[in-house]
Amino acid sequence: MKYILVILAVFGIIVSALALREHYREAGDSPCSINERWDCGIVNHSPYAMLAGIPVAALGMFGYFLMGVLSWRRAYRVLLAVTLVGLTFSLYLAHIEKDVLGVWCIYCVISLGIISLMTLLALATTIVARRRPALHVR
Repeated sequence: MKYILVILAVFGIIVSALALREHYREAGDSPCSINERWDCGIVNHSPYAMLAGIPVAALGMFGYFLMGVLSWRRAYRVLLAVTLVGLTFSLYLAHIEKDVLGVWCIYCVISLGIISLMTLLALATTIVARRRPALHVR
């Protein structure tokens, strides 16, 4: 499980880096501007793309890096807590995209998928690890 989670964390870093590139790209020059409903440039230039003066995508890169380290170290309980925070924040951002901006960012949606999968895998791994000692007791 360790390697799957590390690979997902690397994918998360890549997707977050692409979103960060959109954040610093000149407005109107976004390669992922698909139509009026899908435009990474609009999302990444909105006021919601910053948190305490830091681009959300940069926070995502840091978060995925942390998740990768925790996965590598097999610190699954801590990883579960971190992924739950990340999932909650990603769901909040999806709400902003859907209900406030009315525009979706493909990188953000991919990141939501990655953090959702990582959360499920961390949860399953944590449950299995907790039950494993109980299986040996008779």
